[in-house]
Amino acid sequence: MAVRTGGLPAVELPTPILALWAVPRSTSTAFEWMMRQRGDMTCFHEPFGEVWYQGDEPMWPRYEPGVSVRTPGLTFESRWAELTSAAQERPVFIKDFPHYIESFWSDGFLAHFTHSFLIRDPLKTLLSMESKWPDFHFKETGFPEQRQLFDRLWAQSGSPPPVIDSDDLLEQPDAVVEAWCAAVGIPFLPEALCWEPGPRDEVSWWDDGVFHSTLRNSDGLKPQPGREVSLDEAPERVRHVSAIVRPHYDAMWAHRIVV
Repeated sequence: MAVRTGGLPAVELPTPILALWAVPRSTSTAFEWMMRQRGDMTCFHEPFGEVWYQGDEPMWPRYEPGVSVRTPGLTFESRWAELTSAAQERPVFIKDFPHYIESFWSDGFLAHFTHSFLIRDPLKTLLSMESKWPDFHFKETGFPEQRQLFDRLWAQSGSPPPVIDSDDLLEQPDAVVEAWCAAVGIPFLPEALCWEPGPRDEVSWWDDGVFHSTLRNSDGLKPQPGREVSLDEAPERVRHVSAIVRPHYDAMWAHRIVV
């Protein structure tokens, strides 16, 4: 596995890139799909994650040379150039995970973004990950890095960045999205919460979108009751990892947007 250090070049942008820093399996792609329906931003699906998983120098711990997918010419530098070029033309939104770019964190780099966070109960996240990736690596869960970035930005600005919780989003989508829009300084467009079922090619760089079957069949962010999960019935590894990462989730949950 490659180890990457160093920074990405500073660029003058008309407006900061709007970022939603999430963890895997947290309703984040549905949120991104809602942002795509707005029509007023260029949206990128896990742009740094694609580099981390299948760029020229893959950094994910389960990478297998000669087996795992690679995208020749895809680097953090080329992706950053693509993002900043798009941001010169119109506002940009990205949904991504902090652990993909932790080696690039610096005050200068982070200043290119308007930051916000999407969290989810670790047990729900890990059960969903385990159903798709029984061999998931701890590094792929993203909870420690999400908390570290949140704390860093809080210390930097003196106030916590906006946080939304997946359960709140699913139970009260209109109210939570409206509050998030106000927190990040963009207009609330309620019509963006509805869409037609169908292909989601824009978010399918990983395994042809096998993670997004629910999104393909959905027609919007609509209220739904919270789903209960049982810690006692979870696989032992899921219980173990959940216990390790839950303090990070709890610390951020205390600062979530409440509507």
